[in-house]
Order: sequence, then C-alpha cells, then structure tokens
Amino acid sequence: MDARLKRTPGLYIAGFMCSGKSTVGKRLADHVGWDFVDVDAEIERAEQTTIAAIFDSRGESEFRRVETEALRKLVRQIERGMPAVLALGGGAFVREENFEMLENNGISVWLDCPFDAIVRRLEAEANGVRPLARDPERLRSLYEARRPGYSRADYRVDADCDIDRAVEAILELPFWK
Repeated sequence: MDARLKRTPGLYIAGFMCSGKSTVGKRLADHVGWDFVDVDAEIERAEQTTIAAIFDSRGESEFRRVETEALRKLVRQIERGMPAVLALGGGAFVREENFEMLENNGISVWLDCPFDAIVRRLEAEANGVRPLARDPERLRSLYEARRPGYSRADYRVDADCDIDRAVEAILELPFWK
C-alpha cells in the first residue's frame, strides 16, 4: 500500500458534477470497509440547507469557504486514523488550497466523464438544476476550465462506464498493493 495512504488513510474522489463521485465512492468504501463521506451532503447537514440555497443566498465564494472548512475537518479525522473515502464537490479539488491539503493527506482519484454523459446525467436528475449547471454555455466552459485541475489527481479512472467497472478500476490501481 502507498505510504501516503498508510500514513493518512484518505481516498479522495474528484471530478465534475454528475461524474459519479458519490455513487462510486460509496460502493468503493463499502467494498474496502472504510467510512464514506459525501462532502456536499456533509455541508448541507452542517449548514441545514442545500448547496443551491447557499449559492443563491451567500454566493459561490462563501460556499467555497464553507467547503474548505468542511474538508479541513474531515481531513483531520482521517489524520487521526479514520480511513475514509470522500466524494468531493465538483469544484473542491481544483482550488489550490484544497488540492494541497488533500495531496498531502492521502490519494486522489479523478473520475473522468465525457461532457455529453454529464449533460445526460444532469437531465436525468429529478431534484432540479444544480447552481453551476443553470447556463449550458457556462457549464461547458466550467467543464473545460476544471479539467486541468482534475488532471493533477494521483490517478485517473474512466467514469463513462457502469459503477461496478469504475470501482473495479480503482481497486486495480497500484496504491492498494
């Protein structure tokens, strides 16, 4: 097993919205017997409101501050020996402060999903439009702008496949050995 994972047992699933981070992360955590945390769900629980409501009432910069603080708390738990798989919000990994914190405290995996699959998944969501997906042109621009940040992850896994294959691909990565 990779020394970083032994020292700080955190596996961080990064990727664009609707790339499957929560679904894959939960299944992976169940498979390896680790805790699973969906960071966006953790923020909603702590703030007692939705991500969309935070964006609408307080703005994106305040949401990013809250997100970084939530990550900091979760990483501290992992540092104390709580092995966990964290599904990151779509923008969390591309912020430099978050990237550095995560890079020094575990392993990151980018679920790389083609834009057309993202759009299909967004259209299939029953709970409404995500704040950053309201404008189709901005969505594509954001997708392209974030890809270089995601590419800094320790590993890349194709996320345009079924969940079991994505989990298998992560389990086959060399850091487990």
